[in-house]
Amino acid sequence: MDEGGGEHRIALHDAHFVPFEECRPVRSFPSWKGQRNYPGLWWSATLGRHVGYESWLERDHAILLDFDQQVTGFASQPMWLFWTAGGRRRSHAPDYFARTSDGTGLVVDCRPLNRIKPRDAEAFAATEQACREIGWEFRLAGALDGVLLANVRWLAGYRHPRHLVGAVADRLLGAFGRERALRDGVERVGDPIAVLPVLFHLLWSGRLAADLSVLLGEYTLVRRAEAA
Repeated sequence: MDEGGGEHRIALHDAHFVPFEECRPVRSFPSWKGQRNYPGLWWSATLGRHVGYESWLERDHAILLDFDQQVTGFASQPMWLFWTAGGRRRSHAPDYFARTSDGTGLVVDCRPLNRIKPRDAEAFAATEQACREIGWEFRLAGALDGVLLANVRWLAGYRHPRHLVGAVADRLLGAFGRERALRDGVERVGDPIAVLPVLFHLLWSGRLAADLSVLLGEYTLVRRAEAA
């Protein structure tokens, strides 16, 4: 792990107590001409800072971690895992570590399922076993559902707190006290140009809820989250 600018090696079972969601990446995210993957930074509303990624798939899963109301913090590649296999020393830096609201650790590796090579499969299996031993969850994350991803990426455009206008938010929460069509509720509050950004922020932050397995639109049914 890299905490406070330096690496520290610890036994697996001691890792249970480390706040990896607050640690820095253990390696960099380089870029070069002709590179086939696309590294970058995602500004996380959950954290109020940037999180690195090495591919668009990793970026998409960072967006979902940021959107997940059960995730209280997450970090990109904050640890190395070391083990021995076939007499050789192996190492792996999982893509993300996340902390959930009940305190559980979640380790995420992102890889399209049809692109997992034997060496990768060994690393993922070792990571899953390590997580099981210390009570963390392991998730091997592949390609996302296109509709869900499109909806969440749209809402992510309104994730910044500047889109939370208190008076408008209060009226929206009142309008959607019972489930109704998105357009109906928005027009009850005011000018859609002013109201929609607040609505999308409330959907992003989980205070309003909708079925994101279908594309968001004016007839999407929306409700106040606690009314679900």
